Amino acid sequence: MHPRRSAQEVLLCNLCETAALHSRCEVCNINLCKACVGDHLSDSSKQHNVMPFLQRKSTPNYPKCPKHANELCKHHCEKCDIPVCITCVSSGKHRGHKLSDFLEKLSAKTQNLQKDLKELETRIYPRYQKIASDVQTEKAKIETNYGKLTTATEQEGEILHREITTIVNRQKSDIQEMKNKHLYTLNKNTEEIIQKITELKQIISDLKSILKSNDVSLTSTYKSRNSEFRTLPPKVQVTLPSFTPQKINTDQLREMFGSLSPLSINTEHGDTMKSAEAVPSPPVKPLLDEPRLTATIDTEYSSLCSVSCLSEDQIWTCGDNETMKLLNLQSKLMTSIKTKSGKKLSDIAVTRDRDLVYTDYSNNTVNLIRNKKIRTVITLQGWKPHNVCCTASNDILVTMVSNDGKQSKVGRYSGSTEKQSIQFDDQGRPLYSAGRYIDKYISENKNLDICVADWAARAVVVVNQLGKLRFRYTGHPSNTEQSFTPVGITTDSQSHILTADCDNHRIHILDHDGQFLRYIHCDLCDPWGLSVDIRDNLFVAEYYTVKVKKIQYM
Repeated sequence: MHPRRSAQEVLLCNLCETAALHSRCEVCNINLCKACVGDHLSDSSKQHNVMPFLQRKSTPNYPKCPKHANELCKHHCEKCDIPVCITCVSSGKHRGHKLSDFLEKLSAKTQNLQKDLKELETRIYPRYQKIASDVQTEKAKIETNYGKLTTATEQEGEILHREITTIVNRQKSDIQEMKNKHLYTLNKNTEEIIQKITELKQIISDLKSILKSNDVSLTSTYKSRNSEFRTLPPKVQVTLPSFTPQKINTDQLREMFGSLSPLSINTEHGDTMKSAEAVPSPPVKPLLDEPRLTATIDTEYSSLCSVSCLSEDQIWTCGDNETMKLLNLQSKLMTSIKTKSGKKLSDIAVTRDRDLVYTDYSNNTVNLIRNKKIRTVITLQGWKPHNVCCTASNDILVTMVSNDGKQSKVGRYSGSTEKQSIQFDDQGRPLYSAGRYIDKYISENKNLDICVADWAARAVVVVNQLGKLRFRYTGHPSNTEQSFTPVGITTDSQSHILTADCDNHRIHILDHDGQFLRYIHCDLCDPWGLSVDIRDNLFVAEYYTVKVKKIQYM
């Protein structure tokens, strides 16, 4: 801002920038002081319209024409969907095109913007806030709910501990009782023996006294008790008790203790809110009888493998080297990024967050590029990645082959965690052909089916989100030139499946159940990678011409 222009000062003349403004030229869209009005009117190259500033009209802010520097775009070409100036119109480039007043077009778009803003502020944003609030409430409940589980577990443990303590104490009491009985028996036996020993001592003493006295009367009256003592006292035989512990069966113990029900986390697809106008659903887009080529983009690879839409007018591409290129519809290189390994990549895909994912066959990795920084998110063990796509739930689907080339499968990943592996049908037969260097392009349909173009099997293999085989499409009977050779594959808003039939130089359009609808030709040459933008424009990467063709087919 000019240092002398502020909210507290008068507006100044745009020419001298010193005097206060007095008038305004509606044609040139500038403010003038009294002194500069004459100088401005002396320019006869235009027919000026100068009036007092307070009587000025609300001058529309027409954009400048990018091709004709001195012209303003006062019209809008409906077919090309761009603003144009009168020179653009008279040049003949827009002959036959419907032209509308730029201000009318701007007004209509402004109304749409206002509707969008109102819907976002009053309906959509509050719903998101409520959902976020509900999640926070749910998180707040976690401590309470899991705390109750922990308490219940501890209480059950205390009950079991008490039962075990009771059992142990009872057994200790039984042991003590056995011990007491044992000791009583031994003590009684000991008392009997001691009594006998006392008697024996007395008899021995008496006999010695008799022999020493030589008293005939004592000798004649003596009666022997030896026979009585020859029978020895009984010996107590006691078999000591023993403890035989039972082998603990951990499974039975766990079952007896109780079990937790499994944690079940289901991510349901969010409800789709009706628009503010309460339109039930967008109308079905019919297929064009004659698809139209609307743009051709040069990529400057030696061979072109993949294309993925970043927006309606920018596409990511990859070919026969280690470089990924972001190009606009005029073939201008917006940016380029080399793989982390420096080796040729296999495939690319754009995520819902507009990041780029690529697969690197050389080091068995899947990598994410955000703000030009590369981060490895998946490292495969025993498998090599081929092609990749990103799902509506922001998962990553990867086609891969085993290191020995004898097995193929599809893996679903959330971050670096494998959530699903799709390899066999219900009879245990492989869903996909094997082969070490055979690409299998992949796409998720709007009905969440997983579609794989299996070139070696000459088939499009479609499974549902659980990995159950739905159908195989092996080409249309009209394929008489060459056998069906599906390479690239993509899907659109109508759940159509589009696959590139490279040897026959055309695209097959199928419905979501695999029924053939029609071909797209458009002078295609070796179509390979495919991608569809949000407006259902098809982008086709041609392998040998290394061009990307934008085609309108709906």
